[in-house]
Amino acid sequence: MRKKLLAAGAALAALQAVPAYAKDVVIHAGTLIDAVGNTPRRQASIVIKDDRIVSVENGFVPGPAGAEVIDLSNSTVMPGFIDVHDHITGGGSRRDRLRGTAAQQGMQSVWNVREILKGGFTSVRDLGGNIEVLTALQGAINEGLVPGPRLTISGPAISPTGGHSDPSNGIDPAWDRHDQWKMTVIDGPSEAMRAVRELRKRGAQVIKIHSSGGVASVGDDPTLQLLNDDELKAIVTTAHSLGMKVASHAHGKAGVDAAIRAGVDSIEHGTYADDETYRLMKERGTFMVPTLFAGREIYDVAKATPDKLPPTVAGKAIAVTPTMTQNALGAYRAGVKMALGTDQLGWRPHGENAKEFEYLVTAGVKPMDAIMMGTRNAAELLGKSGEVGSIQKGRYADIVAVEGDPLQDIKILQSVRFVMKGGKVYKANGEMLADK
Repeated sequence: MRKKLLAAGAALAALQAVPAYAKDVVIHAGTLIDAVGNTPRRQASIVIKDDRIVSVENGFVPGPAGAEVIDLSNSTVMPGFIDVHDHITGGGSRRDRLRGTAAQQGMQSVWNVREILKGGFTSVRDLGGNIEVLTALQGAINEGLVPGPRLTISGPAISPTGGHSDPSNGIDPAWDRHDQWKMTVIDGPSEAMRAVRELRKRGAQVIKIHSSGGVASVGDDPTLQLLNDDELKAIVTTAHSLGMKVASHAHGKAGVDAAIRAGVDSIEHGTYADDETYRLMKERGTFMVPTLFAGREIYDVAKATPDKLPPTVAGKAIAVTPTMTQNALGAYRAGVKMALGTDQLGWRPHGENAKEFEYLVTAGVKPMDAIMMGTRNAAELLGKSGEVGSIQKGRYADIVAVEGDPLQDIKILQSVRFVMKGGKVYKANGEMLADK
């Protein structure tokens, strides 16, 4: 019996020692924008094993014996795009705070992430959604149950009473809920620290805050600083001690500058920033995420159908949106580090994230720099440069391709023909494979 057990153990050990089947793929790229350098490469081969890039070779090479060859020799190939400010639970019933449910958000979000991936975005940072819905969705994507981008999530944003994300704004104060709906509404440094720790416990990987008022919220003023300096410092210190970055929604200069001085990692919007602000951002290495998509999205609604917006929101949207474009150009010319974020609010269907490239270029950003904002720069902001954002050895095989030259026509990025995430092809010849 002992000999049989020893033999079985040896056989099991031998099986465990056999390497798992490795899938080898070679992509032949006619033009390669690898986001490592700023100059496109002609005729390059991307060698992939399983979910990672093994090497990038000059010319069209066959790769390892038996490797699958994907012919993109007539295409421009780039890293998967990254949106560092999205709201993937948005749209549909999510906009109704009284009747919308978490289950409805979940169903909407499954559709949203598929459309976002379809558009070539293989990584997304969600800032401000339902933490339970997002952690469940993140797990489903990671397990291959739902097609979608790699997610980095914050959960609900931290805001003071009456601030941009206080969910009770505009609602009869006699109404109440019993599901911790105001978990991240804080007043004072101690409550701020608690909120950061609670979010991390529930699965957040980044912290979002509102240091100023907002546009799409009722009753607050986007030009005012709402979180005070002590609260800001408590949030940033606590988050950084836990290895988490902090993204600050901020429109007004006071809220923007205070957040930068407190040590946040990125300013989202930055509408009323000025030259002094840009100097401060460069000194601190703070990123600007201008979110021109959101400005256009809500501006169009405010102009065409203002009755669809809550009171005061339409007026704020019309006043703020043009200035957002000026800020994007100002930050760019000043040399501030910038990353692409759409801040899609759900007024338009998800999946149009690549319009942000167009809006950046229209504002005055060079096409190659806009592409870097949505790849290399975005990966740096996420703290994931070693995993995503470029096509080079060791990175995930997150790869997209378009027909034509996006450096001549940036709108081409809105018509992605090929999408690979982690070595798996999700879209080919312009069609999602699941649709076939």
